Amino acid sequence: MTSDAAGTPETREQTPERVRRAGRAVMIGSALGVAGQLLFYDVGLGINFPIAILLLLGGGWTARRPGIRPSLTDAWLGPGAVVLAAFAALRSDTTLLMLDVLAALALSGAALATFGGREIVRQPLGSIVRTGFAVAGWVGGGAVAALAALAGARRAVPGAQHTREQARPFVPVLRGLLIAAPILVVFVTLFASADPIFARTVEDLVGLDLDLGNVTGRLVLAAAIAWIATGAVAMAASSPPAPVESAGRGRAAWRLGTTEAVTVLVLVNAVFAGFVALQAAYLFGGLDTMQAIGLSYAEYARRGFFELVAVAVLAVGLAVALDRLTRTRSSWLIGAGVTLMTLTGAVLVSSAFRMRLYQEAYGWTELRLYVLATIALLAVVLLAMVTGLLLDRVRWIGHVAIVAGLVIGIGLNVIGPVRFITDQNVARLADPSLVPEHGTAGLDELYLASLGDDAVPALLRALPLLDGKRAEWLGLDLGLRLHRLREPGLEAWQAWNLGREVARDALASADLGTP
Repeated sequence: MTSDAAGTPETREQTPERVRRAGRAVMIGSALGVAGQLLFYDVGLGINFPIAILLLLGGGWTARRPGIRPSLTDAWLGPGAVVLAAFAALRSDTTLLMLDVLAALALSGAALATFGGREIVRQPLGSIVRTGFAVAGWVGGGAVAALAALAGARRAVPGAQHTREQARPFVPVLRGLLIAAPILVVFVTLFASADPIFARTVEDLVGLDLDLGNVTGRLVLAAAIAWIATGAVAMAASSPPAPVESAGRGRAAWRLGTTEAVTVLVLVNAVFAGFVALQAAYLFGGLDTMQAIGLSYAEYARRGFFELVAVAVLAVGLAVALDRLTRTRSSWLIGAGVTLMTLTGAVLVSSAFRMRLYQEAYGWTELRLYVLATIALLAVVLLAMVTGLLLDRVRWIGHVAIVAGLVIGIGLNVIGPVRFITDQNVARLADPSLVPEHGTAGLDELYLASLGDDAVPALLRALPLLDGKRAEWLGLDLGLRLHRLREPGLEAWQAWNLGREVARDALASADLGTP
């Protein structure tokens, strides 16, 4: 029996279980809200973020339907989210932290979806995108679905008394928690205001600086986190929608003719081949660029890598689109696609070569390092595209790009972009022999000081290498940074971060003083 209308036998049988799951989702979401304000209120981001991800995934796992487990291909999503979240407690790098947080949240959402019986990795990229929108809907809707299930159960089902009996263990407890939470906060805060020993004991236990002024902020934060977390947990407890059968290649409403697709690829290949020939002659072959276009070889080599990366991305997109939209995969189409990917590889080599020359001349920046990482990602995608074209597996190229991006992202976390960039640039200042003939050996201390706290140890090594005014400015900036790192919000245990701890210890040892 497949009907899900109210009052059918299936509904009467399944509604109590749905209500129990909704009750668990609300209870778990409320608990996560309380834990969330303890972890994040008025403190920096650090070890609190991986703890929050672990609690969220644990809550989703607890709320899932009995017997539901992710498939083997999806089992890595949860651990992957925890690994990426853990880097928030290791690196003090704003750009990397933002990427880690976004990736960890995305993997957490995917993991929670699998807790509800949904497939992720085995699905085509389009289905994964649709699942992503569904996850966003659950999270954005917050506790609406769970509360609606609790409120509407007795109205929708004739056997409402049975439903209420099943849900009875959860509803009173939930009401008690909701009523007691603000009361407890008020009483504990009053006791803490009256007795400093009690206040210190509570602060040592839970890391709270209790003050009547922050009660409202904590309640608002707890409510917001609880609302969002309830939606995420409710998704893990829900049943997946019925699968939609995808149309095969021959059933699409519109397809491009093979001749048209091959024509497009042949013309694009001709343009790419002309560009690669020029690169071989001037960039790699060393012909006189000054005579040809009025630019020195160094100037010629150091421009255009951003545009070439964009070219590679568009070429891959074109190859994927033509493969998926063409009516018949002929040998001509496959050959033209492989040729385009090969020529794109040569373009990518040109971009990497230009980037290397630019970096050797002017040093490292975050942008240059991330462009290099993008080039590495595109190289993996190009190899996968050639394989996919030959084996008719282009539909999986999005999966390859996502996994390769995660692997490269973890590699960047291991390297530590800010630490690496600062170390390399300070080394150029200390040893000018590392700089090529037309390069610049100076240090942009303004830029490096604007990076995260991972830059501090190298900046301290650079301090004695700078002249008077520049050294004075950098010393003052580092003293201000030490003052900031000693703020309570960054010294709380929830905000513990290895990069900040190393920076704080190094600055304190340098005896820079505080303003």
